[in-house]
Amino acid sequence: MNETLKVIAERYSCRDFKNEMPSDELLQAIAEAAIQAPSGMNRQAWRVIVVKNKELMQEMEAEGLAYLAGMEDQSSYNRIMERGGRLFYGAPCMIVVPIDPTQYGPALVDCGILCQTIALAATSLGIANIMCGYTGLAFASGLRAEEFSKRLGFPEGYAFGCSVLLGHANTTKPPHVPDKDKITYVE
Repeated sequence: MNETLKVIAERYSCRDFKNEMPSDELLQAIAEAAIQAPSGMNRQAWRVIVVKNKELMQEMEAEGLAYLAGMEDQSSYNRIMERGGRLFYGAPCMIVVPIDPTQYGPALVDCGILCQTIALAATSLGIANIMCGYTGLAFASGLRAEEFSKRLGFPEGYAFGCSVLLGHANTTKPPHVPDKDKITYVE
């Protein structure tokens, strides 16, 4: 199997990180790989923000948990609490990807492509990762969205798109088993 396909097959969603920051060199390599991701018409309607500020991450996680706790449907909150009550799974850092909401549809697709590039680059460098939409809960209530956007350095008018948590795995697990029934060939 070639190296790219091997990395794709070996990547898994890590939900248990060590409290150990990846090196600046590795984070830079991952961020630089991310900005090589394709985007529709090369718009690049996203930014790549590497967050190493543990205090900021803790505040965002607390805001997200509070938002979940206040939702009428408690199923997501209960599931998170059963997993230890951590939206960020103890990750020491993350890459946040804000997008230009004026290009919302294409920007969301491009954001997903960019996050997959981050995840694969991280895996290829031995850095555990998980794509994390839960980061968006810190912005969902609107109470601290502007504050978090400023502290993270979002460009004017940009909104949260997605994030990828990064770190060294405390425990590992096998990748998911792909469901080959999801593939259809049309001839």
